[in-house]
Amino acid sequence: MEREKLDRLYLFLISILPISIVAGPSISLFNVLLLTIFFLINFKSSEIEIQNKFLIYLLITLYVYLIFNSFISIDYKEGIYRNLGFIRFIILFIAINFFFKISKNENKFLNFWSIIILIVIFDSFIEFGFGTNLLGYGDDIYFDRIVSFFKDEPIVGAYLLGFNFIIIGYLFERFYKQSLQLKLVLFLILFILVGCILITGERSNGIKAIIGLTIFLFLNGKISIKAKISIFLFSLFFTGLVITNSSYLKTRYGQQLFSILLNDDKREKFFDGGSLYLRLYKSGYAVFKDYPFFGVGNKNYRVITTQNMYTKKNDNYVLNTHPHQIYIEFLSEHGLVGTIILLSIFFYLIFKNLKIIIISRNSIQLGCFTYLIVNFLPILPSGSFFNDFSSTLFWINLSIMYACNKKTNIFNK
Repeated sequence: MEREKLDRLYLFLISILPISIVAGPSISLFNVLLLTIFFLINFKSSEIEIQNKFLIYLLITLYVYLIFNSFISIDYKEGIYRNLGFIRFIILFIAINFFFKISKNENKFLNFWSIIILIVIFDSFIEFGFGTNLLGYGDDIYFDRIVSFFKDEPIVGAYLLGFNFIIIGYLFERFYKQSLQLKLVLFLILFILVGCILITGERSNGIKAIIGLTIFLFLNGKISIKAKISIFLFSLFFTGLVITNSSYLKTRYGQQLFSILLNDDKREKFFDGGSLYLRLYKSGYAVFKDYPFFGVGNKNYRVITTQNMYTKKNDNYVLNTHPHQIYIEFLSEHGLVGTIILLSIFFYLIFKNLKIIIISRNSIQLGCFTYLIVNFLPILPSGSFFNDFSSTLFWINLSIMYACNKKTNIFNK
């Protein structure tokens, strides 16, 4: 296939990734599979070689561990397809690096991504103001939380968080050296992007967005110290303004937390397990204590807690799909050995090129790094790390973080 057609097809498949995620897990999976299959066919006929082979060996080690984890699981059938299918993310990582290597318009897809994210943001604000989004969807289950195009799942905040810092980095690359007016527009867009996550009512993702913005500003060499301080202070003011002007957000971000801190009875109840998340954390930790070395297996927290309903093995077990905290999820489903393997590999992948990221001043790369960091914040609740939605967002950011800089792209020396 001639290079120009190859470039266009890659560009199309990568461009529609955000749409496919909104369309649902099956469409997202199909899109990623198309991209990986197309890459494998064309990479075989190309003369380009992977230069950073150690990184590939590390990812293969991760995959081998996940297969091993399947066979020591409580119920191997529960997690085997998730673990076997994980290979697509490794190929996706290589494919996106390959695209940036061969393409002359490697950042062009980010124009389309920016439009898609801005549409989702506009739709979310419509739902926030009028109760339903552009398609008439509104959350009748989760009490005023924004669902946008996800219809009945309150995950639009997590979705926006997954793309926002890539888009913020891209806009910084394009416009930060422009006129003062464009800089002001850029900062306005930045606050709108973060503000939209706040209004979704997803507290954990709202807090991650604020912390992520702080990391992005602090490490961004394009911004002066004076500007960093000004943006940070204004972001605090903007956050307070957004929250205080909504009774729902005041309840979500303020009253529920402060009532726990200030009320002795509620505080005692919270730390005694009255909070659902705290109960899930204690439950995950209880599973880890019962299976300390290798855990119950990927996607098997739900299995062991379901079994516990009948066996009453442990009173601390709480029935749910996962413990809703990344470190506790790793400990309960992978044990101490698996958690060390997973965190060692992921932290190496994320922090390996930190010096290059800072020196290169590549804002797209910094945006991806920021998202990856906030994924591993302790204490805050999180989605299941290995489910399709979370994994797709994680590997998109990790892939672009490596691919967008010639010094870190795996096809360059």
